[in-house]
Amino acid sequence: MLDFPRWKVWSIWALLAALVALSVPSFVPEGRGPAWLQRAPKINFGLDLAGGSYLLLEADVNDLAATRLEAMRDQIQAEMRRGTPRIGIGDISTRGGQISFLLRDPSQVDAAREKLLSITGGGAGMSGQREWDIQVVDSSRFVLKQTQAGLAQAIETAMGDATEVVRRRIDALGTREPTIIRQGSNRIVVQVPGLKDPAGLKALIGKTAKLDFKLVDDTATIQQLQQRQAPAGSIILPYPTNPQGVPFIALKRQTILTGDQITDAQQTFDQQTNAPQVALTFNGPGGTRFARVTQENAGKQFAIILDNQVISAPSINEPILGGRASIFGNFTVESANELAIALRSGKLPVDLKIVEESTVGPDLGADSIRAGILASAVAVVLVVAFMLVTYGRFGAYANLAVVINVFVIVGVLALINGTLTLPGIAGFVLTIGTAVDANVLINERIREERRRGRSVVQAVELGYKEASRTIFEANVTHAISGIIMFVLGSGPVKGFAVVLLIGIATSVFTAVTFTRMLVALWVRRTKPKTINI
Repeated sequence: MLDFPRWKVWSIWALLAALVALSVPSFVPEGRGPAWLQRAPKINFGLDLAGGSYLLLEADVNDLAATRLEAMRDQIQAEMRRGTPRIGIGDISTRGGQISFLLRDPSQVDAAREKLLSITGGGAGMSGQREWDIQVVDSSRFVLKQTQAGLAQAIETAMGDATEVVRRRIDALGTREPTIIRQGSNRIVVQVPGLKDPAGLKALIGKTAKLDFKLVDDTATIQQLQQRQAPAGSIILPYPTNPQGVPFIALKRQTILTGDQITDAQQTFDQQTNAPQVALTFNGPGGTRFARVTQENAGKQFAIILDNQVISAPSINEPILGGRASIFGNFTVESANELAIALRSGKLPVDLKIVEESTVGPDLGADSIRAGILASAVAVVLVVAFMLVTYGRFGAYANLAVVINVFVIVGVLALINGTLTLPGIAGFVLTIGTAVDANVLINERIREERRRGRSVVQAVELGYKEASRTIFEANVTHAISGIIMFVLGSGPVKGFAVVLLIGIATSVFTAVTFTRMLVALWVRRTKPKTINI
C-alpha cells in the first residue's frame, strides 16, 4: 500500500499539474491576458450567472392539424391516380377540419377504402385508435377526420422534431451550452447564456423555414391576382416584390422540390452585383429532379416560396444542373445568414409562438459569483483550519489535497466545456466540505491502529487499506444519487449533479491516492518512530 514506484509518483504529479493548468484560464477575466490564454478552454457560466435570453415557445396545434389535413389531401390525390384501374374522384374539400371527396364510380368504394387504409397509417401509439377516422356517406362520398389519439401522437412527434431543430439553429449561432427542454405537451423552454441579441434569436427560432419550389401559372390575369382568384389547379400566394405591381402571384399547386431535399445552405454573394444570397445544395434525388424540371420548363418561371410567401420568381433560362441553386431576394448579410442557418437545420414541423420572454442581466450573476466565491473561500479556510489543528502533518496533507481538488474540479469542467450554474456552485461548495471525509476516516483509523500498539508503518498501511473500503462504498452510493439526478433531472438539477459527480471522482483521487503518496514518501524518507495524529 505504501510502495510508490518513481513512475507512479511522476504520473500522479503530471496528471494533477495538467488539470491545475487547465483551470488557470477560467480564473482569468474575459478579455485579459495573452490571446492563447483567451482561446484556451474555460468554464462556461449558465444563464443565472452570465445573463442571457430566456424564451418560452408554444406550438400552434391548430396549424399542425391544418398542415396534416393538407398533406393528407395531397397524398390521397396522388394515391388514387396510381395503380390500374385508376380511381376517379372529384374535387377534395378540406372545409370544417375534415377531408371529403366523391367517387365518380361508386363500384370502386372497396378499392378506395383499401387505399385509404394503407395511407392513413395504423394505430396511434398504444391507444389502439387509428390516426384517421374513415367514413362512407351516401354510398360514394368519403369523409376523413383526424382522431384525438392521432393528433396527440402527431403533436408528440412534431414537438420532438421541433426541439432538435431549435437546438441545431442555436448551435449554429456559436452560443455555448444552451438549455433547450420540453415543457408539457406543446411547449419548449430555451435559455441561451450570454446572448446579447434576443431579437435575432427570436427571429431565427420563429422562422418555420418551409421552403418549396413551384412553377408559376402564367395564365393568371392581373384581375385574378388582384381578386386573389386562382385558376383551376393553382393557388395564390403573397409576392411582395412582384414586378407586375400586384403583391400576389399564381402558382401551380404541385410542388417541384421541397427544403427536405437540401443538404447544405450557405450565405454567399452574387458575383455580378455583390448582393447577399443563399447558395443551396440538393441531395441526389433532389438535384436530379430539379435538373429534369428545369430542362422540361425552359423559358418559364418558377417560384421560390419561404413560409408560404414567394421571395423570388426567376425565369428558367437554361437547365440548372449539378444539384446547386441560389436564392435571390432583398437580403442583408444577416438575414441571408439566418435563412441559411434555418434551411440547414431543417424546417420546423410546427409553428412556434413566443408566449414568454425575458432578458437576464449579468448583475445578478455577478452577485451570485461573488457570493459563491465567498462561500467557497470560507469553506476552504474553515476546513483547512480544522484539519491542521486536529491532525497536524496528516491534516496538512489533507489540506493540500483539498486545495488541489478545487483547481482539479475547475480544470475538468473546462476540459469538458462544462457550464457552471448557481446550483453548480452549491455542488462545488458541498464537494469542498465533504472532500476531507476520506482523510478523516483514514486518520482516525491510523489513530486506532496506533492505540493497538502497531508500528508507524503498519498503522499507516492498515489505516489506508481498511478505510478505503468504507470510502469506496460511501462514494459509490453518493455517485448513484448524482447519476440519478443527472439522468432524470434537467437544468439546475443537472448542473448540480455534474459538479457533484466530478467532485466525487476528483476528491477520492486527491484525498486517497494523492495523500497516500505524500505520506508514503515522508515515511520512506524520514522513517519516523512515532507520529502525532
